[in-house]
Amino acid sequence: MRDEVAAYYDAKTEGILRRYGPGPRVHYHTGLVDETPPPGMSAEALKVLIHESQEDLLRELALSVGEPLRGREVLDVGCGLGGGSLYWASVHGARVTAITIAPSHVPHVQRFASMVGVADRVTPMVCDAMEVPGQERFDLVVAVESSCYLARRQWFRKLHSLLRPGGMVAIADCFLGRPELAAPFDRYWRTHIGTVEEYFRSATAEGLELELHQDMSGRAVNFWTLTLDLLAREREEALRSGQRVGRSESQREHLRLQQAFLDGGLHYGMMVLKKPA
Repeated sequence: MRDEVAAYYDAKTEGILRRYGPGPRVHYHTGLVDETPPPGMSAEALKVLIHESQEDLLRELALSVGEPLRGREVLDVGCGLGGGSLYWASVHGARVTAITIAPSHVPHVQRFASMVGVADRVTPMVCDAMEVPGQERFDLVVAVESSCYLARRQWFRKLHSLLRPGGMVAIADCFLGRPELAAPFDRYWRTHIGTVEEYFRSATAEGLELELHQDMSGRAVNFWTLTLDLLAREREEALRSGQRVGRSESQREHLRLQQAFLDGGLHYGMMVLKKPA
């Protein structure tokens, strides 16, 4: 499964850069949008709003942690092209270990970190989340849409060992609302989606305490409106250039995701867990 996920994200690298780049802070995750975007926006205007919404998610995570991070050790799990890692290093002054299982991502993270002057505070590496070395190394672990790939009990046990006493885990992810949506979601995104209750039970069983849980589905819905609009602009551009294109699988799945957030089939949420001091 790990090799399949790594190949999936390696294959998406150039597409992520085209759609969410050029950088240096490139994000590939859900954003938070409070107002319905107006129709007819250009592709470039949509990209700006998408990037701002993704950074809004990171700001919400930072607020939820509620602790100053300057000089603290942060583990960014599933760092992608490093947008979140650069955020924690440049905005909050943290020292970040950025892990990914997609080898093609590491040179991009290194390049982007150098561009913004935080190469000395961001260390990217190819590493499975379950194999991060060391004990009690980190003050904060951030997992934006990466916990859904991991077996929760084992994952939370690993987090307990990696965190220093009093350290926290900040998770943003999709959670299952209706069981019949698990199979199609997992098939397209290569995940193992779980319910909020499953996360709670697994975390508690492994000695982590719940500090905060917030359902942000309402703010995530309009993000998918933005991405669907951007996909439509990309399709229009392809048609103008003479390409024959139909509705892509990506468009279908993004629409399915948006509808599931609206009707409660899926939830998008933030969760903060703490290792007791």
